[in-house]
Amino acid sequence: MKKQFKGKAIYNPSGKAGEYSYWACNFYNGCSVGCKYCFNKKGMTSKVLGGDKPTLQKGLVDEYTACKIFIQEVSENVEELRKHGLFFSFTTDPLLPETKELTYFAIGVCQANRIPVKILTKMGQKEALEFSAVSSAYRWDNRLIAYGVTLTGCDSEEPNAPSNKSRVIALMDMKFEGYRTFASIEPIIDLDSSLSMVMKSVDFCDLFKVGLLSGKKYDYRELRGFILACAHLDNKLYFKDTFIKQAGLTREELPANCVTRDYNIFNRIATK
Repeated sequence: MKKQFKGKAIYNPSGKAGEYSYWACNFYNGCSVGCKYCFNKKGMTSKVLGGDKPTLQKGLVDEYTACKIFIQEVSENVEELRKHGLFFSFTTDPLLPETKELTYFAIGVCQANRIPVKILTKMGQKEALEFSAVSSAYRWDNRLIAYGVTLTGCDSEEPNAPSNKSRVIALMDMKFEGYRTFASIEPIIDLDSSLSMVMKSVDFCDLFKVGLLSGKKYDYRELRGFILACAHLDNKLYFKDTFIKQAGLTREELPANCVTRDYNIFNRIATK
């Protein structure tokens, strides 16, 4: 892969974010979902990233300029983006009323360039149906879109989001419509609740990405039990580095259905 690219909209994430995608796009900072566990509300960058209302990143100036910048940054990295796909987003929910229009625009640009996209949201069935309608109207290639939802199983921790049940139904609908699907089982607030979310969505989820709550210590035996409970599944699972470390395991010791961070949910199809 090329050296690290850091544009105003598109960049190569590092650290824990790098486990999700080689490439990501952030148009906005802040989110109205109000998750109590939100990582962006902690630390030195919380005043910028942790707002309760999405605001366009300052470097993008306005939405028109943001579109121009996005097109330029895509053109600079199109070959690498085709290989790895583009993730939306780490600093907001890409399907909020305030953020979705730029997300739709960006997907359209990616479709024109045969670039796969990965959308991660906490929105529910209503928003998934709208997304599917927009996709149909613009004749997007569903094979180049991976639709993902965050599932914690703890609605009380996500006060302004549709229920986890609604998100599971959204995942089911999108799988039926022919999209690649994934679920972010992160953060694990309660191991039983998270495992329940895996089992409830197992029939219509291609990939589970599993991660811990930042700063929390877990019993390594319970983490190993979680892994074993998923070992028989036909789905692919990616356990983040901190999970593996706290479980006291190496990736070589994981079940055969576990994948590494370079797993391609698109199987490199239709990108030429």
